Amino acid sequence: MHRLHGLYGVTDSQLQPDDRILIETVEQALMGGMKVLQYRDKSLDSGKRLRQAGALKVLCHQYQAMLIINDDIELALDVEADGVHLGQQDESLAYARERLGDYAIIGISCENSLEKARSAVDLGANYIAFGKFFPSRTKPDAKNAELSVLSEARQMFDLPIIAIGGITMENASDVITAGADMVAVVNNLFAAQNIRERSQNFMTLFNDNSPELKKHRKAV
Repeated sequence: MHRLHGLYGVTDSQLQPDDRILIETVEQALMGGMKVLQYRDKSLDSGKRLRQAGALKVLCHQYQAMLIINDDIELALDVEADGVHLGQQDESLAYARERLGDYAIIGISCENSLEKARSAVDLGANYIAFGKFFPSRTKPDAKNAELSVLSEARQMFDLPIIAIGGITMENASDVITAGADMVAVVNNLFAAQNIRERSQNFMTLFNDNSPELKKHRKAV
């Protein structure tokens, strides 16, 4: 299994309204070093979703990156994606594992709850996600999470931890220092003028020797 570490991009149908823009912007992020892409499309256009997810799977694998499907186990199965990301109200992790198999990556949103994280870990999740940590355009009504939940989860669980919600180049060091293995980014990545450069900059933050992270750790 690939190591879950670094930038975790999440698509947005408003920022990427058609196939061409979607593929072009995702490829720029992949060229910058993005390791994981989550395809998130809440539309009811199943044909579009199947077409786009299939194209993204091929593209991601060209760059040795992983494709995760948001909240759609059957779509993940149809395009042979690397895994699926589920929320607390979505189909059960056990059902996802049964459908997708032992090698699929299954991630669970845990909001600000270590109890939910414990349940996900016990059921065999491959990663746990916490957030939102900062104001988010994508999910403005999502529950707020404390940075301390990352450090506590880091001590409790031996699984990759993903931070979600309003993450930018300006605040990503906060969640990385607190214990996040990956940062999930939508707007600050795919709305950037230079997506490839932005992707590179996010990846640089995960280098322990990066000036940005050293500066941040010294400040705290």
